[in-house]
Amino acid sequence: MENNTSLQQQLLEAGVHFGHLRKKWNPKMLPYIYAEKKGIHIIDLNKTVECLQETALALKNIAKSGKKIMFVGTKKQAKEIVTECAQRVNMPYVTERWLGGMLTNFNTVRKSVKKMQTIEKMLNDGSFDSVTKKERLQLSRDKDKMEKVLGGIAQLGRVPAALFIVDIGHEHIGLAEAKRLGITTFGMVDTNCDPNKVDFPVPANDDATKSIAIITNYITAAIAEGLAERQAEKSDDEETEESGENALKFSVDEEGGDDAGKKGKSAPKRRIPAAGTGGRKPAMKK
Repeated sequence: MENNTSLQQQLLEAGVHFGHLRKKWNPKMLPYIYAEKKGIHIIDLNKTVECLQETALALKNIAKSGKKIMFVGTKKQAKEIVTECAQRVNMPYVTERWLGGMLTNFNTVRKSVKKMQTIEKMLNDGSFDSVTKKERLQLSRDKDKMEKVLGGIAQLGRVPAALFIVDIGHEHIGLAEAKRLGITTFGMVDTNCDPNKVDFPVPANDDATKSIAIITNYITAAIAEGLAERQAEKSDDEETEESGENALKFSVDEEGGDDAGKKGKSAPKRRIPAAGTGGRKPAMKK
């Protein structure tokens, strides 16, 4: 209970409870609204804490299973925060512009990523030394342009298992693509959005930098915890396998030693008869 109280206090100080003007509200957000003050809706922080903990637990389990979670936040206030948090846990992110079909047409997007990586590789190994300066400059510009948009998903080999979105109203294209593919969605939902559009809504102020930072950092900490648990389980499994192999090797060596001991026992020596005796004892002289 104390942890919830301290978290609630942090959210209050970060301004997570400030919603939009009453005239801009979405009626479906009514269960998450505490009151109205000076024409502005106030979000119920008890509901925020509850939803945030539920979201964090779900994301932790996804990270623990080894699946990828994409961070999406193209708003000016969210760009730096989302980039930093996603890089901390080595997850894909989109902070510049959501390309139409980034998920639904993923194969084509992967081709663009491969083209960007090829140009970068050729620029680094000196393959473009033979081309003209103008062509080299054009390729460098193309690479920079693609890296700005696709840099966050360069290491993403397949469609992610989940999306964490800052402001689901602003990122409606990405949300629609995720829903079409059946990808689990998590998002910060302000009083002007429909919370039913995401699987795990977190009612919060999605316009203030401090509010975005505290929610995203909390989510990132949960993902990092899930990754750490996954790593610990892998280490335990490796140790178990190694100890099992050692035990098996020891038992095999022990069995081999016994056999060798049995084989190594020397048989009683046979006496060789003297030549010409035919195997009989020599007669005693009288």
